[in-house]
Amino acid sequence: MLEAVIANMNSFGRIDICGGMSSYTNLEKQASPNTLDIIFKRIMIQGFVCNDFYTNDFEDFMLMTIAYVRAGKLFVLEDISLGIESIPSAFVRLFRVLILSSVANLIAFPFDEFNVFDYGASGSGQTDDSQAFVNAWRDACKAETQTARVIAPRLGSFLLRPIMFLGPCNPRFINFRISGTIIASGSPETWKGLDSSQWIAFKDVTGLNVYGSGIIDGQGIRWWDQSCRYHPNQKGCTKLAPTVFKFLSCKDCTLSNIYIVNSAQTHVLISDSKGFNVDNVMIQAPQDSPNTDGIHIHSSHYVQITNSIIGTGDDCISIGDYTSNIDIANIECGPGHGISIGSLGKSGGVVNVEKINIRDSSFKGTTNGARIKTWQVGKGNIRHITFENLVFDTVDNPIIIDQNYCDVRGKCKEQRTGVKISDVVYRNLYGTSSSKIAITLNCSKSVPCSGITMENINLEPIQPGKEVTASCINVQGTEDGVNPGSCLRN
Repeated sequence: MLEAVIANMNSFGRIDICGGMSSYTNLEKQASPNTLDIIFKRIMIQGFVCNDFYTNDFEDFMLMTIAYVRAGKLFVLEDISLGIESIPSAFVRLFRVLILSSVANLIAFPFDEFNVFDYGASGSGQTDDSQAFVNAWRDACKAETQTARVIAPRLGSFLLRPIMFLGPCNPRFINFRISGTIIASGSPETWKGLDSSQWIAFKDVTGLNVYGSGIIDGQGIRWWDQSCRYHPNQKGCTKLAPTVFKFLSCKDCTLSNIYIVNSAQTHVLISDSKGFNVDNVMIQAPQDSPNTDGIHIHSSHYVQITNSIIGTGDDCISIGDYTSNIDIANIECGPGHGISIGSLGKSGGVVNVEKINIRDSSFKGTTNGARIKTWQVGKGNIRHITFENLVFDTVDNPIIIDQNYCDVRGKCKEQRTGVKISDVVYRNLYGTSSSKIAITLNCSKSVPCSGITMENINLEPIQPGKEVTASCINVQGTEDGVNPGSCLRN
């Protein structure tokens, strides 16, 4: 185990560090009274991300170390010792440099910090703190250092109205740390005269990192009560409702270690962006909340979503048009409508979605699992899709392609158009189906699905003694080791 011992005059803590994307370990804290206020919960080497009480990243840890060294309260007791050879030697060297190098080198770390309390935020949760956030962002965006950080501290509860954080910015990296609670106005009247689809938005920003241990509460219940989807005959019902986070035309950005609840509509939208990483987020809304997709990706490329728990009233993750090179892994989905590619091709649009990889994830109590849905009137292509290593627990439609999506469900008339679906792989999929038809491949007669591969699939009924079946219409492909089988036509 890689070990570094740091201390003040009368106490010390030991940080146990393990390598790997999801290898975590708790701090073993040995202390007498007046111990240091550096208390880690866990550390992840890759990315130098630390989740803890007072700091959320390795950078924070270093800055706090600098502060204690400056105050003469912290010093290194022992050198670093190695006990596990699997820890990358490059990290060991870096850790030696950061912890054991001269104070002068540590203090030289370029960084500017912008605390919303310094800009007049009340943190009461009762008064509007939007302007304080806007002003803190403005100064961070203009900073001349390589890295700038906006902080919403742990002790605050911040009421925000619709707000847009605009780039481009001077710093190479902008860290937006949310340790407190951010809440939306519970009243739809707040959005009168404004874009009712937006709450917190970032636009034209490169190198953005939104993270922290805080809670983002969309206060969606008032919006759900007047949703046109659930109340179509209600006077003044709303078709659009705010998305908690919008990332528009952003590049090389991350969203991590955040808890998002009760969005009025979609929780996170990534649009017209490139190089986006979502990791270790939790998104929750009631199962009956309308249109509350967890994460929606549109017109974006090279997006990775990992290690997250999502349960909402709509798709856990949905993939929109003009999207490619998407990697989704280690997701716990449910309740909700599963992970969906689509719906695509509405109003006769041309679709271009490819290179989507959905893997190592689980679905519990969802209406769908691995789903592709396209409108009959659409055109274009969905291709090079992989669903791999998925587990289903009481899922209505574990595997489903619906190429005949239309406004009136169950009454779709045959069309001559359709989105071409090809080169789709389903591999190592297991679990239980709550419906009789566990595999549904409903493809177009005029534009049939082709190149469909199914390998090592075992779907069982939730009730012993019952049977599940597969239904394939206008599909060409191969299967090997599939239960229920005898569906694909070579």
